[in-house]
Amino acid sequence: MLTLTQDLYDRIVAHARADHPDEACGVVAGPEGSDRPERFIPMLNAARSPTFYEFDSGDLLKLYREMDDNDEEPVIVYHSHTATEAYPSRTDITYANEPGAHYVLVSTADTDAAGPFQFRSFRIVDGEITEEEVRVVGAY
Repeated sequence: MLTLTQDLYDRIVAHARADHPDEACGVVAGPEGSDRPERFIPMLNAARSPTFYEFDSGDLLKLYREMDDNDEEPVIVYHSHTATEAYPSRTDITYANEPGAHYVLVSTADTDAAGPFQFRSFRIVDGEITEEEVRVVGAY
């Protein structure tokens, strides 16, 4: 199960909506071994595409160095789908290289900014997808 604060949930959704119609992407880092997302890190979709996301390699290297320096790890890796449901694509599965991370997908297919959207979390390990419950809390 993924447990995250209402603030982090809202920030991920807001980033997905703000970058629409392109896919948004980012990371939420947390203390190593804690499985507790804390530091919200929105990233630039270097592909600038409505159907694909790609982290800028320089930004990603900088992020991993920061996380190493802070004894953090990526607890959540998130991105949005702009025209399809919030479920990992074959490309998403191929690029899922953090076996301990929660892979969050937000669908922004309903673009009126007030309608329903999907916020789902998955574990992706060795190509196997497992959906997990999402629990939103006020604070840890």
